[in-house]
Amino acid sequence: MTSPPQVKLKPGDTIGILGGGQLGRMLAMAAARLGLRCRVFSPDPDSPAFDVVLNATCAEYADVEALELFASDVDVITYEFENVPAASAMILASRRPVLPDRNILETTQDRLAEKDFVRRLGIGTADYADVSSVEALRAAIAKIGLPAVIKTRRFGYDGKGQAIIREGDDPDRIWEELGTKSAILEAFIPFEREISVIAARSADGQVECFDVTENEHRDHILKTSHVPAAISDALAAQACSIAGKIADALHYVGVLAVELFVVSGAGEPKILVNEIAPRVHNSGHWTLDGASISQFEQHIRAIAGWPLGKPIRHGHVTMTNLIGDEISSYEKWLTVPGATVHLYGKGPPRPGRKMGHITQIAVDPPKIA
Repeated sequence: MTSPPQVKLKPGDTIGILGGGQLGRMLAMAAARLGLRCRVFSPDPDSPAFDVVLNATCAEYADVEALELFASDVDVITYEFENVPAASAMILASRRPVLPDRNILETTQDRLAEKDFVRRLGIGTADYADVSSVEALRAAIAKIGLPAVIKTRRFGYDGKGQAIIREGDDPDRIWEELGTKSAILEAFIPFEREISVIAARSADGQVECFDVTENEHRDHILKTSHVPAAISDALAAQACSIAGKIADALHYVGVLAVELFVVSGAGEPKILVNEIAPRVHNSGHWTLDGASISQFEQHIRAIAGWPLGKPIRHGHVTMTNLIGDEISSYEKWLTVPGATVHLYGKGPPRPGRKMGHITQIAVDPPKIA
């Protein structure tokens, strides 16, 4: 990876954000606190991020003229989702700095390339194999064993584009239903718990990690995050070290999330990297209320060329996603002492759609001497 361009914004400068979802919305709100303006680019006219910025561009990512005009109105460009089309990122990068660097997307948009990258760093992952046909799938199953998880190499999130294969399942049917010619088969990991690390890296190489988060999913969608994770200090330090090593190897600028599995074994549990998300992340939403600096402000500081903050957690934090029709319970949460409600301003709820989240903080118990 090449070193990213040097950027030094001043208050009043403008950040361009690709993507208009809740992450873009919260990035823009964090930037506003620091006296920075944002312009959002999204093809969706109902993008919730549009509601919190003065200027926005509603156009397709393939619209070259719109991209060029967008770039001319901003000082640096970032993104709230990793599936930015490569051609769009290239057009923008020829006109303005894009942070994190667009070349990082070549690694993180492809699950096979990502796994190969992590393994080259000497970091553990589940066993995996490239799958490009049903014959290759059968060979991968013979090598890795069952159960296993097959995933499309690109454009999967929240459980989309993947399936568990168990003994007795028909590989031909599963391959046909996956509907791709490019997939990866991963060994199923009987993990003890799922954790994540939200890390920020500045252009000069400073890395700051938030406390390790423990995550619980429902139907492949994050439901709750708890901080700190119920793991040893040594394992937490190892998880943060892994995130820092990945960020350094990518010459990363901004916030990224590293999702990991904690796996039991003889002696101390070990951790394996599951995925990298080159952006602010749902499992870091607790930082909005539960830490001295949020993941969103940390990202803005990094891409602006400003010093990173040293995150200080305020207590035991629980973040609960409001998914689909759960948004209708927002009034109940408004009456819960100590709960902070975040609603994303989206349209009608749909099953699996993240509509908001709740943060609750309990004071850490005093340490016993």
